Amino acid sequence: MSYLKFDKNQLVNLEYSLNREILRSNRGGAFCNTTIIGCNTRKYHGLLVSPVKEFENRRFVFLSSLDETVVQHDSEFNLGIHKYDGDIYYPKGHKYVVDYSTEIVSNMLYRVGGVLLRKESLLVDQENQILLRYVLEDAHSPTKLRFRPFLAFRNMHTLTHANLSANTHVEYIKNGIINKMYEALPALHMQFSKAAEFVHVPDWFYGIEYEKEKERGYDYREDLFVPGYFELDIKKGESIIFSASLKEENPATFKQKFTVQLERRLPRSSYLHCLTNAAQQFIVRNDDHTAEVIAGYPWFGVWGRDTFISLPGITLGIDDHKTCKAVLDTMIERMEGGLFPNMGTRSNPAFNSVDAPLWFFHAVQQYAAYTGNKTAVWKQYGTPMKTILDNFRNGLLPYNIKMHDNGLIYAGKEGKALTWMDAVVNGVPQTPRIGYPVEIQALWYNAVMFMLELAKEAGDKKFTNEWKDLPPLIAESFVKKFWDENKGYLADVVNGEEIDWSVRPNQIFATSLPYSPVDDEIKKSVLDVVNMQLMTPRGLRTLSPEDPKYKGSYEGSQESRDAAYHQGTVWPWLLEGFSAGWLHVHKKSGVAYIDELLHGFEEEMTQHGIGTISEIYNGDPPHQAKGTISQAWSVGALLTMAKLIEKYA
Repeated sequence: MSYLKFDKNQLVNLEYSLNREILRSNRGGAFCNTTIIGCNTRKYHGLLVSPVKEFENRRFVFLSSLDETVVQHDSEFNLGIHKYDGDIYYPKGHKYVVDYSTEIVSNMLYRVGGVLLRKESLLVDQENQILLRYVLEDAHSPTKLRFRPFLAFRNMHTLTHANLSANTHVEYIKNGIINKMYEALPALHMQFSKAAEFVHVPDWFYGIEYEKEKERGYDYREDLFVPGYFELDIKKGESIIFSASLKEENPATFKQKFTVQLERRLPRSSYLHCLTNAAQQFIVRNDDHTAEVIAGYPWFGVWGRDTFISLPGITLGIDDHKTCKAVLDTMIERMEGGLFPNMGTRSNPAFNSVDAPLWFFHAVQQYAAYTGNKTAVWKQYGTPMKTILDNFRNGLLPYNIKMHDNGLIYAGKEGKALTWMDAVVNGVPQTPRIGYPVEIQALWYNAVMFMLELAKEAGDKKFTNEWKDLPPLIAESFVKKFWDENKGYLADVVNGEEIDWSVRPNQIFATSLPYSPVDDEIKKSVLDVVNMQLMTPRGLRTLSPEDPKYKGSYEGSQESRDAAYHQGTVWPWLLEGFSAGWLHVHKKSGVAYIDELLHGFEEEMTQHGIGTISEIYNGDPPHQAKGTISQAWSVGALLTMAKLIEKYA
C-alpha cells in the first residue's frame, strides 16, 4: 500500500481535496503544482511552470491544465475540473476518481462506467518538459481520449485575460502542435507518443477562479486560452504519453524516457524518504553550472538568508556534501562588500540582510564538521569570511551595520527590517529590531570563534593575533546587555537604554550554535522559557501568547497576514536551533523529546503540501498550515533534527 494515498471518499470531498497540493520540481527551476484532484486553486498552479532565461529566469506558467475526456458510444465524460463564479465547479471530473497516490509520481485512477483509466505524471529532470502517461486498464467498448490544453503564458505572479495580442495560430509538428502565444516567450510544444488528430478551434475560457488567491486578498480570476483539442483512439492495455515541452521532442522516445525517469525516482515510501525527496526539490542547477536554493514553493525565489539557514539540512542532512559546496561557491560569487543578495534578481539584487553573511559562517561551519577537513575549508572560504568580518567590524552602509567598541554588532535604519523578521505593512516594518538583535550577536560570536578555530588549524598567526581578544569582549557585553537573572531569558533587542523584553525565539541561537557567549546555566533557563511559552507541535511561536501584541491567526488580506507573520505565527525552522540547544544541555536524556517533536510532523505528509513541510502555521491550535506548501528551511530543520538525534542517541 502506498505511503501517500487517498481514497475516493476523500477525493470527492472538495473541502478536503482542494486543501491538499502536490508539487514536483525538475531541479532546474521548473515545477508542477496543483491540487490532488487537478483543480487549480492558485495563480501559481500549473502542469508546467518554467524559468525563462530571457527574463532572468523568472518563472512563467505555460500549461495551466489539461482536460481529458473519455468518449464512448458518442457519450463524453470530461475528467477536468475548474472553478467559476458562484462556487460553480465545471466539469466535475473529480467524481470519476477512484483513488490517488503519489509515492513515486502523481498517480490518478479514474472509473467511467466500464472504463478504468490511469494517469501518471512526472517532470523530466533538468528539462522544461512534463510527461503524462495514460493507461487504459479496462474498457468494454471502443474508446477515444480527447485532450484540451489550457494555456496561460504569463508570469506566475500575475494573471492573464483574453486579449487580441495572443497568437491563436498553431504549427503542426510530429504527433502534435506548437503554440507561441506571445513573441517574447518560448513556444510550447505539445506532442503524443502516437499520432493524434488535432482540431483547431481556438477559444478563451473566461472567469476561471483561484480560491486560495481570493482568500489571500489578491486578484483571483483569469481567462485561459484553449487552441483546440487532440483526439486519439486507445485500446485496453495500451499506454499513451503526452508531452508538453519548451522545445520540440522526439515522440518515439517518450515511453522509454518515462520509464527511465521513473526508475530514478526515490520512492516516498516513508517519512524520512518524503523529507529527503522534498529537500532535493529545492536545489536548482543552472546551465552555467551554478547551484541555488529555492526558498519555498510555489512563490519564493532564491533568498540569501534562507539559502544559508536551510543549506546544511537539505544537503548534509541527506549526506550530499557536494551540493552543499556547489551552493556555497555559487553564493560567494555574488557577495559584494561582505553582504549577500537576500532577494531580487541577478541584475537588481537587494543586500538588505544583516544575518545572511553570519548564517553563511554557520553553513560553512557545518560543512567543515561534515567533511572533517578544516585546512581545505580555510583555503576555500577563508578569504571571503575574512572579508565579511572586516566589513562588519569597520561598518557597512547604508544600513548602519557596524561593530561597536563593546564588540557587539549594531544594525538598523528607520523604515528597514534587516533581520529575518522582515514583514512590512504599508511601508512600515512590523518588527524593525534596530540596535543589537540578540541572534545577530550570537551569530557574530560564533563566526569569530569559528574563524579563530580555522586560523589556528592553518597556522595563520596574523589573523589569530588580530582577533583573539574580541570573543571575551563580545561575551562579556552580551551577558551584560541581554541577560536578566530574574527574568530567566534573553532580551530580543537592545538599543541604547531601550530593551525589548518580548519573549521571542531569536534567543535560542545563543543556546544552539557551536560557540556561544553564554554558559550552560543560562542556556537551560532560556530553553525552559522558550519551551514553556513558545513551543507548539509545529514549531516555535514568534511571540509569546502572553504578549498583548500576539496574533495567533495568520488570515485575511496581505496586510493582516504580514502583521501576524512574526507576532505569534509558528515557524518549523526554529525547531532546529531549539533542538540543538536542548540536546546540548540535556544530552541523551533530551533525545526522546526532540524525537517526539520530529515525528509529530509525520501527519503533515498528507496535509497542505503532500510529502513536504509548510512554511508556517497558526500560533493558535489546531496550528493550521499556512504560507508556502513547501519551505526549504522547514524541511532542512527536520532533517538536521534527525541527524542530531542520531548523534546524541
